[in-house]
Amino acid sequence: MSAFTKNILGLAAVLWLTGAASGELVRIEVEERSDVLAGKSFGSTGAYERIVGKVHFEVDPKLEANRRISDLDFAPRNERGRVEFSADLYVLLPKDPAKGNGTVFYEVVNRGRKGLLGRFNVGATGSYDPRTEAHFGDGYLLEEGYSVVWMGWQYDVAQEPNLMRVYVPAARDGERPITGLVRSDYVPDRSIYSFHLADRQHAPYPVINPDDPEVQLTVRDRIDAPRRIMPRDRWLFAREEDGKPVPNRTHVFVKAGLEPGQIYEIVYTSQDPALVGLGLAATRDLITFLKHGSNGGRGEPLAEYHKHVKQTLALGSSQSGRFLRTFLYFGFNADEKGRQVFDGVWSHVAGGGRGSFNHRFAQPSRDARPHFNFLYPTDIFPFTDEKQTDPETGLSEGILDRVKKAGVVPKIYYTNSSYEYYGRSASLIHTAIDGRKDFPPSEKTRIYLFAGAQHGPGRFPPGGQGMQNLSNANDFTWGMRGLLAGMQKWLAENKEPPPSQIPSIANGSLAPLSQVEFPTIPGVAIPERMHHAYRVFYGPEFRSQGIVTIEPPEVGRAFPMRVPQVDGDGNETSGIRLPVIRVPLATYTGWNLRDPSIGAPKELYSMRGSYIPFARTKAEREKTGDPRLSMEERYGSRKEYVSRLEEEARKLAEEGYVLKRDVPLIVEQAAAQWDHYMVSEESH
Repeated sequence: MSAFTKNILGLAAVLWLTGAASGELVRIEVEERSDVLAGKSFGSTGAYERIVGKVHFEVDPKLEANRRISDLDFAPRNERGRVEFSADLYVLLPKDPAKGNGTVFYEVVNRGRKGLLGRFNVGATGSYDPRTEAHFGDGYLLEEGYSVVWMGWQYDVAQEPNLMRVYVPAARDGERPITGLVRSDYVPDRSIYSFHLADRQHAPYPVINPDDPEVQLTVRDRIDAPRRIMPRDRWLFAREEDGKPVPNRTHVFVKAGLEPGQIYEIVYTSQDPALVGLGLAATRDLITFLKHGSNGGRGEPLAEYHKHVKQTLALGSSQSGRFLRTFLYFGFNADEKGRQVFDGVWSHVAGGGRGSFNHRFAQPSRDARPHFNFLYPTDIFPFTDEKQTDPETGLSEGILDRVKKAGVVPKIYYTNSSYEYYGRSASLIHTAIDGRKDFPPSEKTRIYLFAGAQHGPGRFPPGGQGMQNLSNANDFTWGMRGLLAGMQKWLAENKEPPPSQIPSIANGSLAPLSQVEFPTIPGVAIPERMHHAYRVFYGPEFRSQGIVTIEPPEVGRAFPMRVPQVDGDGNETSGIRLPVIRVPLATYTGWNLRDPSIGAPKELYSMRGSYIPFARTKAEREKTGDPRLSMEERYGSRKEYVSRLEEEARKLAEEGYVLKRDVPLIVEQAAAQWDHYMVSEESH
C-alpha cells in the first residue's frame, strides 16, 4: 500500500452507519480500498475492487432474535445496554455494481481461511490474501459477476497471517469469573512429548490450576476402548522445549513421550468462556446489512450496496458447512426484524454434523473424525431437515424447524464426498433414524454425493504419506462449478437445479459397511471400522442453556450408518459419477487407512480417500492376481479412452452437473492421467 493510500485511509477510514434501530452492524472501518489486479476487466462484469477492514456490531440481549446466543446475559454491555463485538472483513466487488449478477456470494471462512477462489476458479492457487493472477485462476467467479464476501466468525483461530477472526467478549457473572469443564483430546502421528490443549494451535482455554491433583490424563486405543488413567507423576501441564518440560497452562507434557496412534484425553477447569455464538449473529447481521441496508446509514462503499443485491448465497465447506447447518438449526436465517438473511445455503462436505459454535467453553475448531477429535457436540441429533423422533431419547426435531416457523427457509444444497459417508455420518441426512429406509430431503433441499471422492478435490499424480494407499485423485471441482451455475439459476430465475443424486437404501446403493461388495485387490486392506455418531449426553443444561456439565459425555448407542455400494471395480454406483468414475483408470474410494508408521493402522485416515490404479496390461494384472480389468483390456487405445470419457462428460453437461465450457478441460485432465501410466505409440 502506498503512503498516499495510507494517508487517505487515515483521514477517511471509518464509515459510520448510524441509526441502527436495534443490534446491527453499526460501522465499518476501511483499512484498504484498492483495484483487483490493477483494474483488470473480468468479462462483461468489468473491473473489481478490494475492500479490507473491520466490521463493528452490537446486539440487544433483550431481543428474542438474540436470546438463542449462549451466555449473552453474561456479556458486558455498553451505555445503550448492548453487547459490542467486531470482525475482520474482506470483499471483492464489481466497481460498477450494476454489471454484477446481483448475488452476494458469502463464504463462511474455514478456521479463518478463504477458499472460495480456489474452489471455483480453475487454476487458482488460492490465497488468504488474493493479489496475483495465480490467486484468481481463470477468474470464473468474477467473470460471472458475483460479489465475493468474507468475514471472520470464529474467535479462536490460530495466530497466522491473513486469517480472519471475530473479536468477542468473555462471559462473566458480574465481577466473578465463570468457570467450567473443558475437554481436550489428541492423537499423535509421531513420537512427541507434549500436546496443545486447543485443536490445531487455536487459542486454548488455559487450565486454572495446573497442580490440581484431581485432573486426570487418560489414554486409550480407540474411541470405544476403556480409558487408562496415567499416574499424575508421569505428566504435567507444560510444553516441550528440547525434550524438557517448560511449565505453562496451555500444554500437556508426558514424561515418557506420547505413543503414535493412541488417544490422549484430559478434562480440566478453565474460566472466562468466549461468547462463541456471536459469530452466528455477526454472519446474520453482515448479510442482512448488505441485503437491506441500515436505518439511515450513509457513506460508501457499502452503505448503498443493497440497492444492487438481488439474492444472497452462503457457502461453507467442512467446518464452515457445519456452521451453516448450525446457523439454520438455531434460526439465524431470520434477522432481528424477521427478514430472510440467506436466499441460498450451500453446506459442503459437512456430512451429518453441526458443531461447537454456540455453547459455553465451545471450541469451534473441534470436529468429528474417525480417529481424531472424539465426542464433541458435532454429530448430534437432529440430522435431517425435516423432523424425526429418536425413540431412544424422545427428542423430536429437524434442522429446519425454526426457519420453517419463521418462514425464512432458503434454497439448500448439501454436497458430500464419499469420505463423509465413512468419516462424517453423511447417510444420516437422508435416512430414517433407525437406518432402515430412506428419508427424503426437504422441498427446497437438494443433496448430492460426489461419487468416489475424498473430503477435498483430488490432485494428480496422487501422494500418500501417512496412509496405506495413494490419496484419492478425483478432482470434483468440475461438479462444484456445474452445481453453482444451477444454484444461481435457482436463485435468480427460480429454475430448478439438477435433481438430487444420492445413494438409496431402497435400490440397494446404500448399505452397511459389512455389506459393501468391495473386490479383493492384492495388497489392499479394506475398512473394518468407520466413524459413528453416538447418542451423547453433556448434562441437563446443554440443550437449554449450552452449558456442559458432564465431560467426557455419557455415551449411548450409535446411530446406524450406511455407505455407498460399489461395482466390481470398487467404484461407487450412485451419486454424481464424474467421467473419471464412469470411464475409470482406477478404483476411487472415500476411505484410506492409517499407515502403521503413524499408529492405529486399522483406523481410517482423516479426510482422505484411496486411488488404486488398474494394471496397464492383462499380463500385468494376471501376474498380481488383480480381478479388475486392465486399462489395455478396457479401452484398447488412448483414442478409445478419450472418446468414451468425452461422451460421458457431455452427458453430465447436458444434465447440468458440469459446465459445457469445462468439457474440454475435463477431457484434457483425464487424458494426461492416461499418459502418466501408458506409453502410447499412437498419434495424439
